Amino acid sequence: MIQIRKSEDRGHFDHGWLQSAHTFSFGDYQDPDHVRVGPLRVINEDYIQGGQGFPTHGHRDMEIITIVLEGMLEHRDSTGGHGLIKPGEVQKMSAGTGIQHSEYNALKDQRTHLYQLWIFPDQKNLRPGYEQKDFSAAFSTGLPTVVCNPSGESEAIRIHQDAEIWVWNPHSENQAWTLPTNRHALAWVQVMEGSCSIGDTPLKSGDGARWEKNDQNQNLTLRPEKGSKLLVFLLNPLNGDKH
Repeated sequence: MIQIRKSEDRGHFDHGWLQSAHTFSFGDYQDPDHVRVGPLRVINEDYIQGGQGFPTHGHRDMEIITIVLEGMLEHRDSTGGHGLIKPGEVQKMSAGTGIQHSEYNALKDQRTHLYQLWIFPDQKNLRPGYEQKDFSAAFSTGLPTVVCNPSGESEAIRIHQDAEIWVWNPHSENQAWTLPTNRHALAWVQVMEGSCSIGDTPLKSGDGARWEKNDQNQNLTLRPEKGSKLLVFLLNPLNGDKH
């Protein structure tokens, strides 16, 4: 069964320096019908104005992944981690036992557009850590690219959860991808830019869709528009329940 989360139904906030859309409950936005999917806890789409950002604040027991679509984000944290995250790069911060960090738009005269994702780790009190990788060469192929997984295989960033995060920027029309759900029974598809059909259901930019495997629907096929940017999560339904 496919459940659609329309872009306009997300929690939307305009703070002047920050425009944000929350797929799931976050901060002042609380929606008991949309709290998380398996271990996936947060999908936030943010537009940060030039030179603005989030001053130093703390997190713990969370895998936090940032994907920049436009502009540049500067990250600093209490482990010594520091990076300028640009389009084509993915950054992961394991908050573990506790970490302090700040995030600012590194450009003074241009906004930064990003997606930030939070995933519950498979255990608490992990050692905090930071990792950042450039996937632009892989994205340029127009093929689906796994950017995070629990093993770090396929040159992905390792996360502490039985989950995979894929990014797909198709470069031609009529491309299709049947998701590799042999090991994961739950998927979430987020359209970051452009549009996509999931089965027979059309999605536009900002829309998301939840899909769970059962005996009647063993496969899920995506057919995006050329130039779209898709974010795909492969998950186990019960992971994250201990949180």
